[in-house]
Amino acid sequence: MNFRLQKKVLLLLFLLFIAIITSIFINYNDNGVFMRVNRNLPIYCIDTKDKKIAISFDVSWGEDNIEKILDILDKYNIKATFFLVGGWVDENPDKVKEIYKRGHEIGNHSNRHPDMTKISKERIIQEIDINDAKIRQLTGEGTKLFRFPEGAYNDSAVQIASGTGHYCIQWDVDSIDWKEEGADIEYNRIIKNTKPGSILLFHNTAKYTPGNLPKIIENLQRNGYKFMKIGDLIYKTDYKIDYSGKQISNLN
Repeated sequence: MNFRLQKKVLLLLFLLFIAIITSIFINYNDNGVFMRVNRNLPIYCIDTKDKKIAISFDVSWGEDNIEKILDILDKYNIKATFFLVGGWVDENPDKVKEIYKRGHEIGNHSNRHPDMTKISKERIIQEIDINDAKIRQLTGEGTKLFRFPEGAYNDSAVQIASGTGHYCIQWDVDSIDWKEEGADIEYNRIIKNTKPGSILLFHNTAKYTPGNLPKIIENLQRNGYKFMKIGDLIYKTDYKIDYSGKQISNLN
C-alpha cells in the first residue's frame, strides 16, 4: 500500500470513529439539526396545542411587590407559582403564609441562592432540604417544584435536584424585568414570545411588573389563554424532555 492510499484509509477510519462517537452523544431533531440527547434538562415548557400557560415569580430578596402582585392575581382569579429562597422566607414568614393562603403554588428556589454548578452534591441536597423544611413549617406542605438559582444548572445538578423528589423547572418566556429596561419593552417581550405550554418568568422586586401584569393578563386572556399553576400545567408521569427542554407526554 503506497503512502497516499494509506493516508486516505487512516482518514476514513478516523472519520468513521468520530461518526460512531458522535452518534452516542447527539441526534437530529425534526428539522435535521444536531442536538444532544444525553443531557439532563429541566422543564422549560410543555408540548400542548391547548392555550394553557403558567406565570411564575422568583422571590429572592429585597423590597418587593408581593402584596401588589397577589392583589392583581386575585382580581383576575389567577393562580401562579412562586419560587422562594430560604433567606426571603426567614424574613417574610407572613408573606409566605399569605401566598399559600391565597391558593398559589410555592416552589423551592434553594436556601441561600448559590450557583449549583459550583457546589457539591451534599450542598445541593442541603440547600433544597433546608428551604423545604422552612416552607413546610409555615404552610404545612413541602414543595414539589425546584428552580435553579440564576437558572444555572448542569447535568449533575439536574440529576441531584430531581433525586430529591422535585420537578426541575425553568422557563421559556423571560420578562427580564429585573433589568428594568422599560415597561413597554418587558410587556412586548412577554406577548411576543408566549405560546401554548409556556412558563413565564417575573420577579418580585421588578419596578414595572405590577403595572404590566394586568395588561399582560388581559391581552393573553383575550387571545384565549388560560393561566395555571406550574404543578397543574406539567406532565407528572409518562413524559420525556426534548433537546430544548420541552416536556412531551408519551401518551399523546
